[in-house]
Amino acid sequence: MLKGFFNVPAPVNEPILGYAPGSKERELLKAALAEGRAKVIDIPMYIGNQEVFTNEKGKVTPPHDHQHLLATYSKGTKAHVQQAIDAALAAKANWENLAWEQRAAIFLKAADLIAGPYRYKLNAATMLGQSKNAFQAEIDAACEFIDFLRFNVSYMTEIYKQQPPVSPRGNWNRVEQRPLEGFVFALTPFNFTAIAGNLPSCVAMMGNVVVWKPADTQIYAANLIMQIFKEAGLPDGVINLIYAHGPDVGDVVFSHPDFAGIHFTGSTAVFQDIWKTIGNNIHKYKTYPRIVGETGGKDFILVHGSADAEVSSTAILRGAFEYQGQKCSAASRVYIAKSKWPAIKELLLRDLATLKMGPTEDFGNFINAVIDEKSFDKLTAYIEEAKKASGVELIAGGNYDKSKGYFIEPTVLVVDDPKYTTMCEELFGPVLTVYIYDDKDFDKTLDIIDNTSIYALTGAVIAQDRYAIDKATTRLRNAAGNFYINDKCTGAVVGQQPFGGARGSGTNDKAGSMINLLRWVSPRTIKETFDPPKDYSYPFLAKD
Repeated sequence: MLKGFFNVPAPVNEPILGYAPGSKERELLKAALAEGRAKVIDIPMYIGNQEVFTNEKGKVTPPHDHQHLLATYSKGTKAHVQQAIDAALAAKANWENLAWEQRAAIFLKAADLIAGPYRYKLNAATMLGQSKNAFQAEIDAACEFIDFLRFNVSYMTEIYKQQPPVSPRGNWNRVEQRPLEGFVFALTPFNFTAIAGNLPSCVAMMGNVVVWKPADTQIYAANLIMQIFKEAGLPDGVINLIYAHGPDVGDVVFSHPDFAGIHFTGSTAVFQDIWKTIGNNIHKYKTYPRIVGETGGKDFILVHGSADAEVSSTAILRGAFEYQGQKCSAASRVYIAKSKWPAIKELLLRDLATLKMGPTEDFGNFINAVIDEKSFDKLTAYIEEAKKASGVELIAGGNYDKSKGYFIEPTVLVVDDPKYTTMCEELFGPVLTVYIYDDKDFDKTLDIIDNTSIYALTGAVIAQDRYAIDKATTRLRNAAGNFYINDKCTGAVVGQQPFGGARGSGTNDKAGSMINLLRWVSPRTIKETFDPPKDYSYPFLAKD
């Protein structure tokens, strides 16, 4: 085998295209959207070298046009889950023994395929299947996914370069990073195509084999991701894509002796149940599984009395309502100093009145649909309860309609009680709750923010007073794994802001950084002695 110390291409963040009227990218994206709507595809599972079709089908429809059929997909059974595990384990030896630069080349090629010929098709799939507008799809399915692939290759080389700093004369100390012993399960959410692609691919990049189950509401784009990986040269069986019922998948995966880890993004409740199941089955496994998860958030923006009103209003609107508030990082609770509230309220209501809501295919729409009927019903129940509650004022939105798509207006509630339900519970939709505090109660408000929810994912402080910024940064150090100063609390960029939270928000293993990739290897230390001793005795044993 040829050898060399190879330098990978230096990663840079993928430029974000603007999709302005008259631009080439706008024309190409609209064509991809039209093509996606014009046909109904039948999506298989990908197990080993097989595209697996079953008789039991699920439907894929746009959340903003739920009567239009985009695709059908083949539902799997426990038998398919077992087949996927078997295929992964069969592929393991060849994959983990493949030179790291060959693995790297596959994922670098995948990044270039997404940046080039697949950009508009993947963005369109995300817009149609997950109801993201053009900009939200571009920063997710194209740019963030590309960044994950390119930066992770660079992080992989940094990990491999880390070696013991000392090898005394006559010895050579070295460390190798082994793939985990077994297979890894990737369970991915609906809201980010980039997360759906990153969770299995970064694990595989480190030499592991993967069984991947995406959310049903993300299958349309997940299918295309798998096609891109295969075109990039990913060998059969390295990543196996299945669509089986969650509990059925769990029964098989978490009982298997070769289960080596889970890479998860989703709800806190599901993650906690998974953790319990792994704990109960711990005696069954060959190794202690790696448990890596990013879960929920009840993310905050704190506006100090010294804040700029326009900065505050923009951060609140974007942070709360981009992608209908369906980001783990989305702002859902805001604390505003009383002295700033009149100006911010005026600006916020002014801008909210200009937002258009409708299908993603119309580029004039800032707001699109929530993901499905279950989410719609949950969110509207909270809105109706708020309308009846004392001490709650609805100042914007509150209307909704699911006859055509699952549309909910951006809704703003102002509450007297900082512990009102919508200040504490994760809603995952376009509902924002505001609490107005007396300027003199800034310190008290910091305590309220820190103690309000189980989550600690993202948060932001907006202020001009540097003492206030310093105090908030210090006092809220455990309240958010990603903390923003004078900005919204969303929009983490790979290579710039590694993403993850603690407390009820996950294991804080920071997707988009080397930290995350370290979880998918198991180091082995090797000491080689060139002239080993041939006598057991030491000098101190000699007689005087």
